[in-house]
Amino acid sequence: MAFDIDRARRDTPGTRNVAHLNNAGAALPPTQVTEAVISHLRREAEIGGYEAAAAAAGQVESTYAAIARLINCGTDEVAVIENATRAWGMAFYAMAFAPGDRILTGRSEYASNVIAFLQVAARTGAIVEIVDDDEYGQLSIVDLRRRLEVGDGDVGAVKLIAITHVPSHGGLVNPVDQVGAAAREAGVPFLLDACQSVGQMPIDVGRIGCDMLAATGRKFLRGPRGTGFLYVRSGLINELEPPFLGIHSATWSAPDQFTIRADARRFETWETNIAGKIGLGVAVEYALSWGVEAIESRVTALAELLREKLRSVEGVQVHDQGQRRCGIVTFSVAGVPAQNVHQRLSENGVNTSVSPIDYARFDLPRRGLPDLVRASVHYYNNEQEIDRLVSALPGPDVALS
Repeated sequence: MAFDIDRARRDTPGTRNVAHLNNAGAALPPTQVTEAVISHLRREAEIGGYEAAAAAAGQVESTYAAIARLINCGTDEVAVIENATRAWGMAFYAMAFAPGDRILTGRSEYASNVIAFLQVAARTGAIVEIVDDDEYGQLSIVDLRRRLEVGDGDVGAVKLIAITHVPSHGGLVNPVDQVGAAAREAGVPFLLDACQSVGQMPIDVGRIGCDMLAATGRKFLRGPRGTGFLYVRSGLINELEPPFLGIHSATWSAPDQFTIRADARRFETWETNIAGKIGLGVAVEYALSWGVEAIESRVTALAELLREKLRSVEGVQVHDQGQRRCGIVTFSVAGVPAQNVHQRLSENGVNTSVSPIDYARFDLPRRGLPDLVRASVHYYNNEQEIDRLVSALPGPDVALS
């Protein structure tokens, strides 16, 4: 089925200004999302913030329903939170760790998550354990299962599996369905960082088998910045006490008592960006209107085309791993720092970003890699923009001011 690229670009005014290949940072929003956000902000200015929120209550609720359809869960299992880092942290810090508890994660884990692991380990005596990669550079299911079986004697039981679906610094897609199967068999909670995968590929939390999932609005969903969401499986919600509470997440039920609400919104705060929340819902509906399978097919094809063209350029090396790859493409130019390559591309109207070593210290130093240039495609990009990136690259060992 042909992808209507003309429609996608008409709906995306930014494509007239720049070759935007930084969708893993923040995608260009469609007009429908921008107008929904601006419309609500205007209403706040005209009638008042509380009053505008009351009038838009139905639109806000539809955001929860849209997210539930997107990832195949119940609306009571969704919390809308201001970003993926906070969403992930609300789930992680709701867990109680004790000395010797083991947290299993992968080599491609994102820096923010690892910092949280290390903080909790320092506070509680929990142990952060890195699951090895397999021969394709993705998380090894064999090693994961081996570590799950260990627990007697000198080492404690595994308390949590926390994995990143798609790493920020590369195009591989970790085999999360197999991680979920192993977690279910072992009876261990599974927290999935889907920040880079939601919006560019189908996500079904039931099929994956994750207990918690965090995602952002601004990346491949094409929603507003400052939006994200958290999924928590209904059977686990009441076992998790959020790290902080307020009048939205709990009720002051007696002078010396409070009651935490029973759904995933226990992880939310009362004050929120209503315009952003509405815009997030519109972005999800917009993605669903294209079909996430169709989005993945186009994104994957564009990314493979970019990898192919980059490999044909002297001095350029592509560094993506994995049996399955997605819309993130990372590369280096021999002798040219990634920041300089990024600068040259920007000067030529091509948006990319840099994946620095300190975002991936379990992975990049081990592979002997420097900071990498990251290009990330979306379905509204075209072949001409890929050619524009490739033609703007500096030659190897070129010094840039």
